[in-house]
Amino acid sequence: MTTTETNPAAAPDTALKAVDPATGEVIATYTIDDEDAVRAAVAKARGAAATWGALSYDDRRKHLLRWSSRLVADADEFTKLIHKENGKPVDDAFLELMLALEHIAWAAKNAKKILSPKKISPGAMMANFTARLEQRPLGVVGVIGPWNYPVYTPNGSIAYALAAGNTVVFKPSEYSTGIGNFLAAAFKKANPELPEGVFETINGYGATGAALVRSGVDKIAFTGSTATGKRIMADAAATLTPVLLECGGKDAVIVAADADIKAAADAVAWGATANSGQTCAGVERVYVDRSVRDEFVAEVKRILKDVKPGSDGKASYGPMTMPSQIDIVRRHIDAAIASGGTAVLGGPESVKGPFIEPVVFVDVDESSEAVAEETFGPTLTIRTVNGVDEAVELANNSKYGLSSAVYSKNHGLEIARRLRVGATSVNSVLAFAAIAGLPFGGVGDSGIGRIHGEPGLREFSRPHSIAVQKFTIPGMALMSYARTDSTMGLLRKMVPFLHGRHK
Repeated sequence: MTTTETNPAAAPDTALKAVDPATGEVIATYTIDDEDAVRAAVAKARGAAATWGALSYDDRRKHLLRWSSRLVADADEFTKLIHKENGKPVDDAFLELMLALEHIAWAAKNAKKILSPKKISPGAMMANFTARLEQRPLGVVGVIGPWNYPVYTPNGSIAYALAAGNTVVFKPSEYSTGIGNFLAAAFKKANPELPEGVFETINGYGATGAALVRSGVDKIAFTGSTATGKRIMADAAATLTPVLLECGGKDAVIVAADADIKAAADAVAWGATANSGQTCAGVERVYVDRSVRDEFVAEVKRILKDVKPGSDGKASYGPMTMPSQIDIVRRHIDAAIASGGTAVLGGPESVKGPFIEPVVFVDVDESSEAVAEETFGPTLTIRTVNGVDEAVELANNSKYGLSSAVYSKNHGLEIARRLRVGATSVNSVLAFAAIAGLPFGGVGDSGIGRIHGEPGLREFSRPHSIAVQKFTIPGMALMSYARTDSTMGLLRKMVPFLHGRHK
């Protein structure tokens, strides 16, 4: 279905060019999969679903762990490709791969325990029955992945869907096509005995993703912007195709009066600018107690003044991967200034082509686009607050609700529980993303459903409830026209005894 080598002569409407975001150099050219090609890929996955789904959990675990080992063996090649196509430093690419491997292992090793049949108590009124809850694979799962973490993020759907017994058709972002193809090729390379179609890729732009939504897959898992997620959900509604949506974020950090200021500043500086700020669960807003505000701002400035983007081995982070995002970052910088914010580090001059240096604002008006909308760049707004209550109120005053962080020596967990988000790190940033057993996802405009952990496995299975009658109870035919008055009389005595004694 997919051509993964170059064909420079291909017509523009049938070819996708993978480009190095730092230099604009064309790395490779891929054939765009049209609607017919997408349906053919889904049909191939459908054909393989019976074989893959019929394997035992132990067999699927073996194939998934082989895939991990193959990725480890090819790690140097793979991380260089990630650096070339995505722009992030090779070390960051390796860390992303390491996290993905942790999740493959967790899904492979825990699927049996979580998804195996469970005995359910039938209750006193149905004591002559046994009850079982069994999890079935959905069939074929379509995954539409992002470009910012092109291995780790889609793998949260791919590995868990495979572990649950589904086959996968994956459309990587047009900005990380080669990375997505490498990921799928490694699976096939590690498992040559499996039928074609267990894990397929399709290449293209938005039209290819839209074709996948319409293709008859049994679930769509999407990571990307909220606007695109809403369009996917609307299209999927036509066929009642279930969706898992991991969308945008405007993630907040609360720095309380009793925080370790140096630790908080170090984490915030990294969380706001790593990967050029292109992290949906990264740091975009900080609410810091007035008593420690000056110390915190000074420490953030001290750390970030020497942090520089680039494409060489000395760079702290790389270029903006998607060229159109540069204009959004520039617009948010201008909006912060226009709404009364003070730039304490950087400003409009920090935008230098595909590379954007760190920009830090203090006390930007909360109504500003720079505070209310996802920036997805290496910028940060810091707001002074009078205590935790104000910080929590402002942090929650967002249409997004993906993740957050809290810095407090004595009240971190208490504060975390008050935040309207899907995940919170206390005295750290993004720690939840590295713990495979913790689910990840948001509320509000940040999405629907969860990847990772036990909920992440259940997202890709359907429950099948089975009740088996072991024997009949004379005179207790409840679901029958043979039911007698004496049976109803007995029930009228039993029900108050079982359910009517609670005060």
